[in-house]
Amino acid sequence: MAFNIESIPNQANKPAILLRQSWREGSRIRKKTIANLSKLPAKVINDFRTILKGGIAVSDGSQLLKINRSLHHGHVIAVLATARRLGLERLLHRQLSRQRQLAFAAIISRVLAPDSKLTTARQLSPETANTSLGALLELETVTDNELRDMLDWLLTRQPWIERSLAKKHLQDKTLIRHDVTSSHREGKSGPLAAFGYLHDGQKGEKQISFSLLCTPEGCPIAVELFTGNTANPSTVASQVEKLRKRFRINRIALIDDRGMMTTAQIREHWDPAGIAWISALKSTDLRKLAPPPRNPNAEPTQPPLVPDAVAELTSPDFPGERLTVGLNPRLREERQRKREELLQLTEQILERIAASVRAGTLSGKVKIGHRVGREVNRLKVEKHFQITITDHRMSWSRRHDRIEAEARFDGVYVIRTSLSDIKSEAAIEAYQSLSQVERAFRSIKKDLRARPFDVSSEAHVRAHVFLCLLSYYIEWHLRQRIAPLLFEDDDREAARAGRTTPVESAKVSPDAQQKADSKRTQNDFPVQSFQTLLDDLSSVGLNSVSLSDQVPSELMIVTTPTKLQDKAFQLLGINPSQTVPLRMTGRTSCPGPE
Repeated sequence: MAFNIESIPNQANKPAILLRQSWREGSRIRKKTIANLSKLPAKVINDFRTILKGGIAVSDGSQLLKINRSLHHGHVIAVLATARRLGLERLLHRQLSRQRQLAFAAIISRVLAPDSKLTTARQLSPETANTSLGALLELETVTDNELRDMLDWLLTRQPWIERSLAKKHLQDKTLIRHDVTSSHREGKSGPLAAFGYLHDGQKGEKQISFSLLCTPEGCPIAVELFTGNTANPSTVASQVEKLRKRFRINRIALIDDRGMMTTAQIREHWDPAGIAWISALKSTDLRKLAPPPRNPNAEPTQPPLVPDAVAELTSPDFPGERLTVGLNPRLREERQRKREELLQLTEQILERIAASVRAGTLSGKVKIGHRVGREVNRLKVEKHFQITITDHRMSWSRRHDRIEAEARFDGVYVIRTSLSDIKSEAAIEAYQSLSQVERAFRSIKKDLRARPFDVSSEAHVRAHVFLCLLSYYIEWHLRQRIAPLLFEDDDREAARAGRTTPVESAKVSPDAQQKADSKRTQNDFPVQSFQTLLDDLSSVGLNSVSLSDQVPSELMIVTTPTKLQDKAFQLLGINPSQTVPLRMTGRTSCPGPE
């Protein structure tokens, strides 16, 4: 038995529209008219036809399509695909487990939105999630206690993970970046109370120190926490022990900051341990290399030029070391300009005081001296003046010998190293590359929020910082791939070619300069920072859509990317439409590179 709508021709009038019922009796088909629809509007008749064919008739489009839920998705698949391309899941553990998946999710969440463990658990749980990460990893409900237990598991895995990273990134490399920084927490109690912290002089402030080991390119490999002074050479000793025993690297050379690698520490700790190193001379050591001016009373002369090409020196004060000296012309000009400006401003202050003395409003050697001491050294160049004060008179002159002695070192840098088989230019460039480690510190402490610590034990503090390291490991590689869209220089060879001297920091490439000037890429996309691009990608949503209440069904639809978003996905090798879960919870289609 079936129902249909038939149009019956009528010669005198319009066709009759009839709702008819039909059925079969043997070989014959019987029909029965149920209703005459001729007087109904054509739209209503068409709706009847749609319903009889199994369709849905609605009064407006909003009744046809229902969006059940929307989750931020674009930035999730960008970070998740990068992590999987790096094989991070297998680095965490070869066996699939709940702990591994929680650690993997926590690492990715740190890049997306660094928050407390409770907030992260809420963002991963289906009931309270605002991103698609939990659905993509099939985590179901996550609690903050689970994430804290995961930290214990991650800490036990740290040696194996760091060894795997070293094997992957340090093969056939001996130059390793090392630096130490500190982080703090406010409050009178917490994990640092039992950890052994430093007071920084402010009430309630506590500090810990941690060091990073990075590849020559700045990719993070290992992290370690310490108690005590950040300049303690024991931090270096433990890192070298880690490199030699755990990472099985015998021939290494650490590149360290000149503040960490003093001459006394080199003699006491580094040389006895057989550690090769690259660093730079501090300003106090730098002055040992130059003899004093021959005539202290001579008029100022042009400071002796250091050749644009690097030059190697030897000194009995630094036995067994290769010293490479050179000049940064731009820095030298800037320091000379700034010094002259400060000297002139100080002379104006002296002239105002002298005018008061001549006018008789200021007299007495003690009072004049007190006024000079209070006002003259505000600009920190009083040392360059010879000031004579009597009860009723004041005079001054520039101390050209001191000015010349200081100016001789403007823009001069001296790189020191114990390596005998490295070129001077390579040693200079290696030391300058410590800026990559400083960038890692800034990202870990600020963007990934290594502080404040929201965990409750020393072990959890260590695991938390290691988790931040792994998050930066993903971020570092992600930055490399999307560099054309960022305020990043993605053509370092062109930048190096633009240097005027080997000791000068690498300039930016023409492409990077064009991006900085116009704020547009070569393809006319707006240039963004890493965080703003992630925020932009997050607007690509994952939408759970139902066709209607009458037909129970769910479709997973990804927002159509903009041209900029599509370019970012192309650089990452991602197809957003193929990286969606089959449901908001449960089995998923795992994202990864195309």
